[in-house]
Amino acid sequence: MARISPPTGARPGPTEVIAIGRESPLSEDLAGLMQRHSVAMVAASPPESVHMLDASGLALADVTFFVMREAGVPIGMGALKRIDDRHAEIKSMHVLAEVRGRGLARRMLAHLVAAAEDAGFTRISLETGSQPVFAPARQLYERAGFGYCGPFAGYAADSHSTFMTRLL
Repeated sequence: MARISPPTGARPGPTEVIAIGRESPLSEDLAGLMQRHSVAMVAASPPESVHMLDASGLALADVTFFVMREAGVPIGMGALKRIDDRHAEIKSMHVLAEVRGRGLARRMLAHLVAAAEDAGFTRISLETGSQPVFAPARQLYERAGFGYCGPFAGYAADSHSTFMTRLL
């Protein structure tokens, strides 16, 4: 497993820059970030309720993958998966635990919403866990204007899943 040495939890100074850009999820320097996301999702949900995409799934043509970097180090990620011409799904949004509490997840979510709008989508949806460990994620999405909805795009009702959507 690749190791990531992210910056400490200190707030960035005037010369430090957080950058979010489109990248390939297959890049070698993202292996550690992908692994940590996978471990967190598998630990929080039963196998049949883990709906994340692996790196090869995030590299498919209908997915646009973004990486958040600080001082060149990957510290977060998120993706948009096309459902149809008007509807996209947020996939694999993750910010490393040691850099949380700095508004970075909010920045990544705002970037994904803006990218969806720029691509012409009029609706954006997501699936997240219903367990207590996912409460901060649900609160983040609520604050960003997402509302609760039923399963979409082939998902089935699942007591471990929460579905949310927002019009753009």
